[in-house]
Amino acid sequence: MHPCDLLRSASALALTIFSTAAFAQAALPPIDIGAETPRRLQPVRGEPASEPLRQPATPDAASSVRTFSGQQVNAIPFAQPAEALEIVPGLIVAQHSGSGKANQYFLRGFALDHGNDLALTLDGMPLNMPSFVHGQGYADANFIIPELFSSVDVRKGPYFADEGAFASAGAVHTQYVDRLREGLLSASGGSFAWGRLLGAKSYALGDGELLAALELGMYNGPWQNADRARRVNGVARWSQGTQENGLSVTAMAFSHHWMATDQVAQHPVDQGLFSRWGSNDPSDGGNAARYSLSARWSQTDQDSASRIEGYVIRNMANLADDTTYFLKDPIFGDQVRQFDRRSVFGLNATHAIKWSVAETPVETRFGLQGRYDDIRNGFSDTFHRTPLNVVRDDYIKEGSIGLWTDTTVRWTPWLRTTVGGRFDFWSADVRSIQNPLYAPKLFDEDTGDLVGSAWSGPFNSGAKSMTMGSPKAGLVLGPFHDTEFFLNFGEGLQSSDARGTVQTVNLETATPFGETGRILSVPLLVKTRGAEAGVRTKALLDGLDTSLSVFWQDFDAENLFEGDEGTTKFGRPSRRWGFEWTGHYAPTSWLRLDGEVSATHARFRGSDLVNQARYLAIITGGADADAIFPLNLPGNSPGNYLTNAPTVVATGGVEFGEKTGWFGALRYRYFGSRPLTEDGRIRSLAAGTLNARFGFRFDNGWKIQADAFNITNNRGDNIAYGYGSFTRSDFLILAHPGESIGIMDRHFKTVDPRAVRVTVSGPFPDFGNGHSLR
Repeated sequence: MHPCDLLRSASALALTIFSTAAFAQAALPPIDIGAETPRRLQPVRGEPASEPLRQPATPDAASSVRTFSGQQVNAIPFAQPAEALEIVPGLIVAQHSGSGKANQYFLRGFALDHGNDLALTLDGMPLNMPSFVHGQGYADANFIIPELFSSVDVRKGPYFADEGAFASAGAVHTQYVDRLREGLLSASGGSFAWGRLLGAKSYALGDGELLAALELGMYNGPWQNADRARRVNGVARWSQGTQENGLSVTAMAFSHHWMATDQVAQHPVDQGLFSRWGSNDPSDGGNAARYSLSARWSQTDQDSASRIEGYVIRNMANLADDTTYFLKDPIFGDQVRQFDRRSVFGLNATHAIKWSVAETPVETRFGLQGRYDDIRNGFSDTFHRTPLNVVRDDYIKEGSIGLWTDTTVRWTPWLRTTVGGRFDFWSADVRSIQNPLYAPKLFDEDTGDLVGSAWSGPFNSGAKSMTMGSPKAGLVLGPFHDTEFFLNFGEGLQSSDARGTVQTVNLETATPFGETGRILSVPLLVKTRGAEAGVRTKALLDGLDTSLSVFWQDFDAENLFEGDEGTTKFGRPSRRWGFEWTGHYAPTSWLRLDGEVSATHARFRGSDLVNQARYLAIITGGADADAIFPLNLPGNSPGNYLTNAPTVVATGGVEFGEKTGWFGALRYRYFGSRPLTEDGRIRSLAAGTLNARFGFRFDNGWKIQADAFNITNNRGDNIAYGYGSFTRSDFLILAHPGESIGIMDRHFKTVDPRAVRVTVSGPFPDFGNGHSLR
């Protein structure tokens, strides 16, 4: 039987698992210099037993640092695998296309696109892809299996020496378990043809442990054009010893196919001409595949600790998107097809030593991070995925080396400092193989005659390299009566898409000029700097753990690669500042409450003279320049808003239940309104969603639960953008105006409607062979 047929039959049983995973350690093991060991959570019977919770490499160096267990992650209802990452305070994980495309991420005033400034890793392997065809730092987290999480380590800001590119806003490091002896068998089904099967179990093999997991999934979604998403996901790991003293080898394989419904324009929905669940192009969608082999070795003794991680990744993706509909091509539409094929090779090595100066304990860490991406990618204008031309077709070779060190000194029992820095070297080589016969055609505006082609390949090739140093510093006072105070400062870096660093010619016209003037290449690395002050305390109330952080961060330039255009948009310098509050309260063993609020002020710095001149040209040209004037005005006036930057994010939740018997959870998430254009005239709708869980755990380890999503059926924006477009319905009102920036409008994808899923899960059967394969 085909896996999807098997899954379709099983999904009728209505089954998934959000069970406890074992605790493990993603960071370098510690050398004890006085850190407090976090409180261990008790596992629930019938769910994977926990290994001992281990400390981070050093005590928390900032008030926003957090470590979550797999049990904590899976106690909260989430609709898609990547949404499990919303355990991170203030992080929003959203989707504007099909369920297989990388998510959009939002954190601390950053609209992170698909991950350009949020470093995501799994078992030491990076998820972020530099110079990806759809966006710099594209991080597809759809292949993660949250039930296998042992830990999720969270950092925010550029204050950590071991965090490099993609980590300017923050870093989320996830780790899978090594052991799962009781095993896990789960299946789920629910609204919109949701179905999922998951089996995982570990066995003794030789002198180590073999962990194997297989996941099958399907989902149609609430859209008129069903997602028809199908996924197959597998993990196999052999490990020996522990995270501190041991080794492991892990293989992963993932395949995903889906159709997609992109965001829709607001004005045809308001006019009743288009459904908010409709699709402008039913052929949008894609497929993705990821294969990896990684290894880990670690050794720890009384005075030192070492860890080495290596990986090889093969990543492939095909995307078909249509976001401006009929703006550029009123006949065939504006669909683009993007492909990315890459092999990634990387190594992380860390060594820590404990020493002392005049009986003052000191820990020093050294690290090396190296990565090389061998890439082939490009994109074409298409009609129902059939290429009409080839806009870009490139070979890209990109490598980076990061050297870092930091030293933590505990001067007194209530004062410790950390000082460090890193040095990064990046190099990229871009070689276009664009065929001039398939380059976009150029036509005479008056006669419509073919006059040439926009063959830009040779002029958008080249090599660039760059180095950058980044100092880091932190201070911690306390604990004083279960209270600590934190102060951090650091510089970091943002990497740019390699194609934008060598581009000199417009892809559509093959001239050195674009809409905003002469095309200028962008630097390969951009400096960012920030600071944070905070306090964390357990002294206010027994069982309450709360923290408050105030942060500030500057970027020298807000460069952004526009995947659907194939060009890099140069951005002005920017500044963000705000605060973040978290609180977790456990008054009894069976009741837990938590709340988080993050608010940010995000603005560009300086004036955008190019945008001012462009807006003046729109006004003075009027209908002579654009037939839809003044529908092209909103959102184009000068301003300093950072587009799509989150302003207010808040979550609140309650969990109840013991090891057996009834259990449940409520989770509310608020995603505040955001400016979608620099002038702030187009804004998103706020979204407030309430999810719930209710179930029963049996004595034999099995459980049944029901999850309900968006109980109040909120119609806020899951994602939204402000730009110009033409929909097919617009031609009922006006003739195609030729060259135009389109009708400026809010383009949105609404929050998924109310949905319910039912899950049954329990221990994986032994089939009579116990826990050994020997």
